[in-house]
Amino acid sequence: QVQLVESGGGLVQAGGSLRLSCAASGNILRINVMGWYRQSPGKQRELVASITRDGSTNYADSVKGRFTISRDNPKNTVYLQMNSLKPEDTAVYYCNAYITYYSGGSYSRDYWGQGTQVTVSS
Repeated sequence: QVQLVESGGGLVQAGGSLRLSCAASGNILRINVMGWYRQSPGKQRELVASITRDGSTNYADSVKGRFTISRDNPKNTVYLQMNSLKPEDTAVYYCNAYITYYSGGSYSRDYWGQGTQVTVSS
């Protein structure tokens, strides 16, 4: 059984920083793309940032220059460093990973974390 566990959300004032972490565990053979998405009330879930296994990154225009995604492959963990936070960054942040796992054979699928709330006060 594979699962993603997130941590690091919370309440911060505008201009502050937070660091999110997401650790994958289970019978993992390989983790390909990992990413962070967010969803605020009344809006669709949107991609914030993603990172490939070899470290290539992609960011939403709204967070470029403020957020940094990174990963630790031996620890099966992805991070999101969020600086210069704005009230519009308030959302539930979800970790996502495309994982190849073993369950009597090799299988691959998307996994999601349970979400962590980030609230930025003005």
